[in-house]
Amino acid sequence: MAKKPSRHFVCRACGAVYPKWAGQCEACGEWNTLVEEAVEPLAASSPRASGKGRRVKLEGLEGMAAPPPRTQTGIVELDRVLGGGLVPASVVLVGGDPGIGKSTLLLQAACRLAGKGERVLYISGEEAVDQIRLRALRLGVGTAALDLAASINVMDIVATLEAEPDVKAVVIDSIQTMWLETVESAPGTVSQVRACAFELIRLAKRRGFSLILVGHVTKEGALAGPRVLEHMVDAVMYFEGDRGHQFRILRAAKNRFGATDEIGVFAMTDRGLEEVSNPSALFLAERRGNIAGSAVFAGLEGTRPVLLEVQALLSPKSGDGAPRRAVVGWDSGRLSMLLAVLETRCGLKLSGMDVYLNVAGGLKVAEPAADLAVAAALISAASGVPTSSGEVYFGEVGLSGEIRQVAQADARLKEAAKLGFDHAVLPRRVARGSARSKPPEGLALREIGHLSDMISADMEAD
Repeated sequence: MAKKPSRHFVCRACGAVYPKWAGQCEACGEWNTLVEEAVEPLAASSPRASGKGRRVKLEGLEGMAAPPPRTQTGIVELDRVLGGGLVPASVVLVGGDPGIGKSTLLLQAACRLAGKGERVLYISGEEAVDQIRLRALRLGVGTAALDLAASINVMDIVATLEAEPDVKAVVIDSIQTMWLETVESAPGTVSQVRACAFELIRLAKRRGFSLILVGHVTKEGALAGPRVLEHMVDAVMYFEGDRGHQFRILRAAKNRFGATDEIGVFAMTDRGLEEVSNPSALFLAERRGNIAGSAVFAGLEGTRPVLLEVQALLSPKSGDGAPRRAVVGWDSGRLSMLLAVLETRCGLKLSGMDVYLNVAGGLKVAEPAADLAVAAALISAASGVPTSSGEVYFGEVGLSGEIRQVAQADARLKEAAKLGFDHAVLPRRVARGSARSKPPEGLALREIGHLSDMISADMEAD
């Protein structure tokens, strides 16, 4: 007698498996995310049930393999994040908030590829073909030789791709809408997402075309569905930004064929997404000089140096409660640490002030090198004295107030000199004669070892 399928419970957020239902997932801490799933038993005649396998060929570490060929999409910022273009038989997962521009970007990229003579298929499970055509007309790419389809049945999609020759790239929008007949659950569940992605990825690896999957995100900003989906693909990219803001950031979180933490910058316009080749100039375009509480940070996103404006505002504490700490684009915990260092090590009285910090432009800064620029903005806001309009800052601040070295200082200085800045405040070299290349022409360096050095120097300048 055939065995009945057993049941277990899978977390929709992280994919953890439990023998019985519980209100909270112990692995990720989410509530009410466990769903029941059937487990089909293996037949006795199944090859997997026998426990036998073939011997795997072992190879040595020595030897040189040629780098994989790449197909450029025609969108430079997208190719930068991909590591130079799409790799054959690779799988890319693109996630982002609803309405952020994922479908717009991929439709533009698919049309660019099709315009170069490549065979590209765009399959949507969320929109009808006529809706995609209307968006293409709006973006000005309505004449591209792109093949469209609207379907959620994975077996139909697989059969179509098997019959279509010379396919170079396939876009699936989105993987959460796909449905497999052999899985007894609704589209978007853990089992459906995992099974549908497996079938599509296996076909892409066998046929050699590039597969791009669009993924939904949770309210925390992580990709929805089982965590195993991120391990199955070759690259994971997040499309970030505020829908009320024109800037969009495409960030690589994983890339087996290129660098991670690389970014591409786009601007949302009425003609779709436009590339921003010089994001530093765009982020600083609306900056006004001689305003207290503003400082320019020479940051680094992946391999690209980016200059950003950091804005700080201090106001007397309102009410009898704790002072407010509002942060946009930076880590609120790091701001609290920096405020404590400024008050304890430098004598600034900030405990009775409400502090508002903003990284202008909508970019989220994560590197510790922004500490010095944030400190300069806070000191300027507290003293009411503007920072120099031609000065940039970068450096990590320790708990004792010391300024620590950061990576790739030369690239930051070159970007500052290119945009016309004439002064840079940066960490002091650890020892005299330590390695540092000559600064760019026209850029004067002010090396400091402690936050108090910057405060005293600003007071002397006044």
